[in-house]
Amino acid sequence: MTRVFSGMQPTGHYHIGNYVGALKNWAAMQYQHECYYCIVDMHAITVPYEPAELPARVIDAAATVLACGVSPEHATLFVQSHVPEHTELCWLLTCITPLGNLTRMTQFKEKSRRQQENVQAGLMNYPILMAADIMLYKAGAVPVGEDQVQHLELTRDLVRRFNLAYGETFPEPQPILTRVPRVMAINDPEKKMSKSLPGSFVALADEPDEIRAKLRKAVTDVGPAQAGVMSPGVQNLFGLLEAFASAEVNAAFRADYAGGHLRYSDLKTALAEAMISALAPIREKRAELLAQPDTLRSILLDGAGKARIIARETVREAKDRMGLGY
Repeated sequence: MTRVFSGMQPTGHYHIGNYVGALKNWAAMQYQHECYYCIVDMHAITVPYEPAELPARVIDAAATVLACGVSPEHATLFVQSHVPEHTELCWLLTCITPLGNLTRMTQFKEKSRRQQENVQAGLMNYPILMAADIMLYKAGAVPVGEDQVQHLELTRDLVRRFNLAYGETFPEPQPILTRVPRVMAINDPEKKMSKSLPGSFVALADEPDEIRAKLRKAVTDVGPAQAGVMSPGVQNLFGLLEAFASAEVNAAFRADYAGGHLRYSDLKTALAEAMISALAPIREKRAELLAQPDTLRSILLDGAGKARIIARETVREAKDRMGLGY
């Protein structure tokens, strides 16, 4: 079985973009691969945050991941900061990373523009920590969305640099591109769905009436459309319909669109009901898990113990090859 690594930040307010783009795939992959899933709290502190809220966000992340179908019996789920080898390997890799590679990262440029007066070195070094996360478990594959491909390419570059300089040590991880395209904001389909954009997302914890109300307001056409070209808003709704509804329902609405008699209100209603049906068990399971924080902590600590067995050996090997094994 291929070893897979993937991580998710403890942001709170997980939404359907997180589910469609990552969590749904995590649940499926655990039966096909040897999976290590990490709540990357060290990544979360690269931008301004409230320290008092972080522990609860980590517990919320664990409950959400498990509620979406990840099982501790089939995958290893743990918290990044519980495995200190992540930051130790990060430093070793920092010493072989060209500065120019970091400053060219699209996400660094975008985030540094948004917080020009408070750009920390951690934000720039974020991709090196991400590379360390992956390389620490010698992962052969990483599930990524389109916006993370550049970061994975840096990881692959660092694998080649390390192996060339110090001897064959790490495998070059291959991307597993998520089948569903990026989920865009329902109120602005030109932007990615995000909890930082009010009105842009449907949360996994939303009640049925909230979901219906949000989708009724979803943007469809924003102006005259080019002949034969589906507008971004409609394309986004069809992408979500494919993720949540049956193939038959999806085919019927696509036929209506092709025939020029699609009613957007019907599309939104069908999507809302399909989404409500799919998310109901997740919402209920998440609430059940959040009522058992000690159980969640136990699962995370057990996962960290399993992860450290591999992490310690990888760092020992890397340090030996770099001449730090005395």
